[in-house]
Amino acid sequence: MSKFTFARSALLLTSAFGALALGGVAHAQEAGADAGQLDQIVVTAERRSENLQKVPVSVGVVQGDALRNLTAGGGDILELAARVPGLYAETTTGRIFPRFYIRGLGNIDFYLGASQPVSIIQDDVVLEHVVLKSNPVFDVNQVEVLRGPQGSLFGRNTTAGIIKFDTIRPSMDWEGRAQASYGSYNTVTFDGGIGGPIVADKLAFRVSALYQHRDDWVDNTYTGPSADGTVSPKKDAMGGYNEKDVRLQLLMTPTENVSMLTSVHARDYDGTSTIFHRAGLTKGSNSVSGEPRSKIALDEAMNNPQAYKTYGASENIAIDMGPVTLTSITAYETTSGYSRGDTDGGAGADYPVNGVANGFGQSQGNVRDLDQLTQEVRLASNGDSAFKWQVGGMYFDSRDTTDFYQRAYFLTGTANNPNNWVRLRNKNESWGLFGQASYEVVPGLTITAGGRYTKDTKETRLVRATANAAGVSTYAGRRYVKLTGKEPSWDVSALYEVSPEVSLYARVARGFRGPTIQGRSAVFNSDFTTADSETIMSYEGGIKTNLLGNRLRFNLSGFAWKVKDIQLNGNDVNGNGVLFNADAAKAYGLEADLEARPFDNLTLSAGLSLLHSEINDKNVYAQVCTLNSVVVCTVEDPTVTNARGVFAQIDGNPLPNAPKYTANIAARYDVPLGNGGKIFAATDWNIQGYTNFVLYKTKEFYSKGDFEGGLKIGYTAPDGKYEIAAFARNITGEKNMKGVIENYMAPVFNEPRIIGLSLSGKL
Repeated sequence: MSKFTFARSALLLTSAFGALALGGVAHAQEAGADAGQLDQIVVTAERRSENLQKVPVSVGVVQGDALRNLTAGGGDILELAARVPGLYAETTTGRIFPRFYIRGLGNIDFYLGASQPVSIIQDDVVLEHVVLKSNPVFDVNQVEVLRGPQGSLFGRNTTAGIIKFDTIRPSMDWEGRAQASYGSYNTVTFDGGIGGPIVADKLAFRVSALYQHRDDWVDNTYTGPSADGTVSPKKDAMGGYNEKDVRLQLLMTPTENVSMLTSVHARDYDGTSTIFHRAGLTKGSNSVSGEPRSKIALDEAMNNPQAYKTYGASENIAIDMGPVTLTSITAYETTSGYSRGDTDGGAGADYPVNGVANGFGQSQGNVRDLDQLTQEVRLASNGDSAFKWQVGGMYFDSRDTTDFYQRAYFLTGTANNPNNWVRLRNKNESWGLFGQASYEVVPGLTITAGGRYTKDTKETRLVRATANAAGVSTYAGRRYVKLTGKEPSWDVSALYEVSPEVSLYARVARGFRGPTIQGRSAVFNSDFTTADSETIMSYEGGIKTNLLGNRLRFNLSGFAWKVKDIQLNGNDVNGNGVLFNADAAKAYGLEADLEARPFDNLTLSAGLSLLHSEINDKNVYAQVCTLNSVVVCTVEDPTVTNARGVFAQIDGNPLPNAPKYTANIAARYDVPLGNGGKIFAATDWNIQGYTNFVLYKTKEFYSKGDFEGGLKIGYTAPDGKYEIAAFARNITGEKNMKGVIENYMAPVFNEPRIIGLSLSGKL
C-alpha cells in the first residue's frame, strides 16, 4: 500500500468515525446533557489513578463486564483482540501459548522460551514466560492496553506495549459477583468472586474462581495403522478443555497509612493443543472453505493433549508517609506441564510420494519446572501539586528446565528412539532503575519525562543432547550461550488541555528488548540460533475528547515507529524456529476509540486501527514452504537456492500478524420496564484486513476480510441484581484462518460458533 493510498484510507475511515460521532451528537443534544452520561474511565497507565482523557499515552480500555461478555462462550484472553484497536492476538500452540502484537510488533516464534515484545502485567506483576502469559484473567475489574514502548515504569523493558490486567480487589464492604453460562459443545463457564471484612477496617478477603469446560468435538477420522499407538478412528477425539483456577486475596490495613495485599493463586488446565489441518490450503489459493472444522485425520500424537499447572503468590505493600508513598511488590510464579501435537496435521499415509507415506511431524514440549521471582520497589510523590515524581528499581529472575521430544521418541517397535529428546536449562536475569517526573508548566500544559536503564542477561545450557537409539550423539553445536543487553529506555510527552472537554498530547519514546536464544533446534542436531537486542524509536500524537455533557468520548492517535535490529523468526527445513536480526522495520498508522450514549437507553462503542508495516533489509532472507525439497506454496518474493534450501527476500514485506486494518463496533439498547428492570439487546462485530502470517509473501498464507460477530439478548433485574440472557459468539459460524504450518499447507482456525444461556448476579 502506498503512503498516498494509506493516507486516503485513513481519511475516509476517520471521516466515517466522525459521522458516527456526529450522529451521536445530534441525538445527545435532543436528549439533554444531564441524563445517561458515560462513566468516567480511570486508568493507571502511569502508576497513578488518572482519568483516561488526561493521560498522554494511547490506552485501550476494556471493562470487566465487557470482557466477560466476550469470554462467556468459553473464550480466553485472545478475545481482547476483537475489542482493542491496534491489538492482535493468536496462538498455534493451544490455550497455553497466546501471542500478542501491538501496532504490528510481536513474535511468531512457537518456542517455549520465546521472547515477546508485548509485556503482560497482572495485578502489578510482570508475566514473562509464554505459559505464564496464558494465565486466565477472571473476576477482572479492568484491562488496559498501553500502546507503544512502555519501558519507563512497568515491569521489564518492552518495545511494543503492555497489556495490564487488574482484578477486583478486597473491600471492607461485602461485595460479590458471578457469571455462569452454558452453550454449544457442553461449554460451561463460571467466573465469580466474593469477599468482605474479616476484621472491620483492618482485614478483608476476596476469593475468586474460574471454571471453563468444553467437550471434545472434533472427530479423528483416520482409519489406518498408527506408528505410536494412537487410537483412531474416534468420534469427539479432541477440541475440548478443562480450566480450573482459584485466587485468594487478603488486604490488611493495620493503620490508615499502611496497606498489605497478599495474593495467592492456582491453575489446573488440561485440553487440546492447536489442531493443524494438513492440505487445508491448496497451492495458489488461500480459501479454506472446503476444509471441515470438526473432522481431521491424525495418525499420531494421541489427539494432541496438553496440560499445565501453575501457582503463584505476591505481596504488595504500600506505606503512605505523607509527602510520598513507598511501594514494594514481591512475586513468585511457578509452572510445569506439557503440550503434544501432530504438527504435520494429517496422516503421512494419506500423502504418499512415489507410493511411500510422506511428511511426518510430531513433537512435545515439557516445561519441567519454571520459577520466576520479581521484586519492585517504588517511591512516589503524593498529592495533586504541579510537580509529581516517582523513582524505583526492578529485579527479575526466571529459571526453567525444558525438554523437547521429537517423533522417534514416541514410536513403537524398532522405530522407537528413546534418546530423541533434549533438555535445556534457561536463565533470564534482569534489573532496571527507573524514574519519571511530570510538571504542569502553565495551567493546562503538563510535560512528563521518564527513563530507565536495564541490564538483561539470558543463558541457555544444553544439559542433554539428542542421540540415536544406541545412545550415540552426533550433536556438534554449542551447548552454552550467554547474551547480555544493556540499554536505556526513555519517553517524553506533553499534554495540553485545550478545554475541560478536549486535550491534545504528543509522545516520543525509546524502547529496548533484550537478546534472545533459541535452543530447541538442538533436538534436530542443529546449533542454537540467537538474536541481538532490538531498539525502537516511537512517535505519536493525538486528541482526546469528552463532549456533550459526557455523552460522547472520542480519542484519536497517529503514530510512527522504527525498530533497529528487529528480532525475527523464520523456519528451517525441519519447520523449526530460527532466530535472526534484520536491519530495521518501520510502521505508521492510527487508532481511534469512540463511545457514545446518543440517548439514555442506547450505548455505542467503536474502534479502528490502520497500520502500514514493512521490513527494511535488502540482505535478509527467510526459508520458504518446502517439503522433501519441493516448494509447496506460491512464493511471490524473489528467491535464492543454496545447499540449505530455498529462501525468499523479505525486504519491504509487512510484519507477520500485523493487520492492515481492524475495526469493531458494539451496541446495546435497553428497554425499561415498569418494575425497574430492563430488557436489552447487545451486539458486537469486528473485521480484520489483510494479515500476512509469515515473513514472505505468498498466495496462500494470509487472511483478508475476516469477521466475527456476537449477540446477547436478555433481562436485567431492578438495580442490576441479576441478569439472564441468551447469547451467541461467532454467530455466523465464520471459519477464519488464524495461522499456518507452512510446509504442510496446514491452516489453523478460529473458535466455532457457540450459542448458549448466561446468568449473572451481584451482591
